[in-house]
Amino acid sequence: MAPRPRSRLHVPHPPARPGDPVDFSYVRTSPAGEMPRPEVAAPVATLAPLANELVRVLGDDHRAVGAWDPHLEPDVLQVGLRHMLLTRLFDERMQRTQRQGKISFYMRSLGEEAVSVAQAMALRPGDMLFPSYRNQGIYMVRGRPLVDLMCQLLSNTRDMCKGRQLPVMYHWKDGNIFSISGNLATQFPQAVGWAMAAAIKGQDDVACAWIGEGSSAEGDFHSAMIFAEVYNAPVILNVVNNQWAISTFQGFAGGEQATFAARGPGYGIPGIRVDGNDFLAVYAVTQWAAERARTGSGPTLIEHVTYRAAAHSTSDDPSRYRPKDEYERWPLGDPVERLKSHLVALGEWSEERHAALAKELEEHVTKSWKEATKFGTLTEGPKLDPDLMFEDVYKEMPPHLEKQRAQLRAELAAAAAERGAERG
Repeated sequence: MAPRPRSRLHVPHPPARPGDPVDFSYVRTSPAGEMPRPEVAAPVATLAPLANELVRVLGDDHRAVGAWDPHLEPDVLQVGLRHMLLTRLFDERMQRTQRQGKISFYMRSLGEEAVSVAQAMALRPGDMLFPSYRNQGIYMVRGRPLVDLMCQLLSNTRDMCKGRQLPVMYHWKDGNIFSISGNLATQFPQAVGWAMAAAIKGQDDVACAWIGEGSSAEGDFHSAMIFAEVYNAPVILNVVNNQWAISTFQGFAGGEQATFAARGPGYGIPGIRVDGNDFLAVYAVTQWAAERARTGSGPTLIEHVTYRAAAHSTSDDPSRYRPKDEYERWPLGDPVERLKSHLVALGEWSEERHAALAKELEEHVTKSWKEATKFGTLTEGPKLDPDLMFEDVYKEMPPHLEKQRAQLRAELAAAAAERGAERG
């Protein structure tokens, strides 16, 4: 008798480790302009190709082609370039600042700037954003001063989080940006809930949330998808597939056998796979998904195919798990360079103007840092008032916290009196 086949355990394996030749053969791409743009209200069953191919607008000649071209004016593209470049320069400065011991922790978005900037620009100010920790660009688009972001990194007296959050976990109520959470994927069901509430109120605002592809393996992802589909929530759910979840290759989250966008149709939700380094493509796909949500056709799942060029965070060393020159060989290029080259091809930009813009923005970052340090640093005052820890927790403070706060105030007063006596 022939031997019976036996089951075999499959363990995903990255295509290249340190010292190996770079191998991106697993990345499925499509020619720019090839994908058709369906009607906004198209049935989910007709949208399957969008989840498996790749929406691209910018060709190798840096020209916009195809039905997904959003036909943005040059001045809008220049604003997008400015936001992306500011994000990158801000990241670079904060990375250096952490290495100098002036802040404790940082996470860069190098190589992923188009995801945040293009999406935020394609949405309305009233739309609610639920970011992850690599979405700095949305703050640039919505106009949050760099000083505010820097003060949060410093946990100083102007810290928006009053010292209660890890660095880079910003929020902005007035800008409709929800607090970042260190517990991964929580923003997905939160965004769906907010979108459901907006629909109940009869508003046409939408919610937009981002997670990394690794976080799509969390249970919160699936809960959000179920609620979004069942209740037809006006929400855009983004999976940023930057190939690496810390040191874990995207295959461990399920990216080998199918695309992350392909999970959408399984829930009855359109899935779109987009070139995350193509500003125009990201803008166009977001615009399509937002219109679909506003007009009652429900949620969309977008997979942004991009690459995390930098370390996961300042606590990470990517040279230990991937080739050092991987990003240089990433087949979808660099988002800043691609948009710059597109503007140059249109005759609306130049290397000289780009260099001047970079200098202007670098000076802005430097000036903002000097301003932020006036509100305190990690080593020098002024310091946050410890009394703040008792605020914003309960609507009415319970007796045990009232007692603790009184005790703290008495101890601080005693310590101040003792220091005064010593000086006298």
